[in-house]
Order: sequence, then structure tokens, then C-alpha cells
Amino acid sequence: MPPEFLNKIVRRLKEIWQTADEVARTKAVDRIEDELEELEYIFAVLTQGAFIGMPAPPVQISMDLLPEMEKELVLLLDRVETANEPLSRLFSVFDIS
Repeated sequence: MPPEFLNKIVRRLKEIWQTADEVARTKAVDRIEDELEELEYIFAVLTQGAFIGMPAPPVQISMDLLPEMEKELVLLLDRVETANEPLSRLFSVFDIS
């Protein structure tokens, strides 16, 4: 085989590898963001659970945390809207298409 042909194959394999690596890194970041959002939601439910009838820490602690939890409260309100369709969120996270 001529060396030029081998160089072309190696170059093409490097391009494929770089593309696959970039796609994997992008998906990894998306998974981490989804995981972070889920952890923030769980934190909000645990600390503000008294408002939805779940056991929660003492009200004084919940009220002290309330000014710092704007993002988590917005997340809680968003989840209320999609509470009737729990599988839709799961499908959107895993990008089944």
C-alpha cells in the first residue's frame, strides 16, 4: 500500500474520533445539567415540603432558606405543570427519538 493512502485513512479515522469525542462531551454536559436540575428539585422538595404536605425541616429553617431558593422554587412550579405526565420528562432527558 502506498503511504499516502495510509495517511489518508489515518487522517479520516482521526476526524471520526474527534467528532465522536465532541458528541460524547456534549451529551455528558447535558446529562450533568439534568442531574443538577434533579438535585435542585429534590433539595427544594426536602426544604419546602411543608407547603405541599410532605415532612420538612422546621418552618424557621425553611423560611430562612426561602430568599436563597428562587431558582429552586421556579423549578418546583415548572414541575407542578408537568406532574401529570412524569414519563414525558424522562423521555426528554434521555432524548428517545
